[in-house]
Amino acid sequence: MERRVLLKCAAAFAAWSGLRVSQAAAAESDRPAVAPAGPRPSQSLLELGPAPAEARKGDMLYRALGHTGERISAFGLGGHHIGLVKEEQDSIKLIRSAIDRGITFMDNCWDYHNGKSEVWMGKALRDGYREKVFLMTKIDGRSRQAAASQIDESLQRLQTNHIDLMQIHENLRMEDADRCFADGGAIEALEEAKKSGKIRFIGFTGHKDPIVHNRMLDVAADHKFHFDSCQMPLNLLDASFRSFAQHVVPRLLQEGIAVLGMKPMASGAIVKNQIATPKECLTYALSLPTSAVITGIDSMEVLAQDLEIMKDFKPLDAVQLRDLLARTLKSAQTGNYEKFKTATMYDGTALHPEWLG
Repeated sequence: MERRVLLKCAAAFAAWSGLRVSQAAAAESDRPAVAPAGPRPSQSLLELGPAPAEARKGDMLYRALGHTGERISAFGLGGHHIGLVKEEQDSIKLIRSAIDRGITFMDNCWDYHNGKSEVWMGKALRDGYREKVFLMTKIDGRSRQAAASQIDESLQRLQTNHIDLMQIHENLRMEDADRCFADGGAIEALEEAKKSGKIRFIGFTGHKDPIVHNRMLDVAADHKFHFDSCQMPLNLLDASFRSFAQHVVPRLLQEGIAVLGMKPMASGAIVKNQIATPKECLTYALSLPTSAVITGIDSMEVLAQDLEIMKDFKPLDAVQLRDLLARTLKSAQTGNYEKFKTATMYDGTALHPEWLG
């Protein structure tokens, strides 16, 4: 059974890799690339569809952000980890160093370290750095009032008059979508903020279960609302357990919603338990049709390591993929190393329901 799954995944990945090549050739001749005609097969692991348009500048790869017309760095700087740096000035130096070396996608959240991550990033983005980045942050509010208040707080902390992408954080519960789209829900505040110029694009995130993500997409469709982005865990273990790659990514690509990957090392568990190396983890996540892979960087050493991986990045071929999936399959199957899916320790809005409003 496992062998059949792996073979199916490898074959699908090979087909997808061929599509990447055809896209590149089409781009060279100024002809639009199109997906193969015909009915879609089942959502197997890497039967994902076309990759975002991409271009390399120096050592960094830049990819299209869905249908927004924006282009962002294929690595995103994780906002939670910049708040783990001991000293404010060291965090500011780290953020600016990442930007100077080509990382333009900034991740953050209203609740990270009680707002400290946004405050520190706001200070780092002074002196012209704000104009060099695509700034994303998240809110927890499910009500119109809570969401509007958090949007304004984030703007103040980040010291900016607009946020490029605002995402609804921690879509964890089946009822989250209904609360956001209800009369007086968070979507009303987000749409008002977009009309007033406070935010440019709207997305949502979550780390719990693909079913919950698809519920949000279903409710959005019922309300004729189109998200610009969607963020989720995409790592080697996710490939074989409660998989966002299998059950959410194909739909996002079909609907023109940017795919944002996070937790490429499963919050460090993959590397800590010697399941795979940082290079294998990041190469896998970058080989998926992600617009950006948001990775935690809390030191200059980690920044240098990740940038070296980006410099040498080449998409996995079918054989490499098969070997990685086979090697990580046993570790993935119980969800023991993806605690954000199976436990509550990562669920900030469950521990602090008052944040929801």
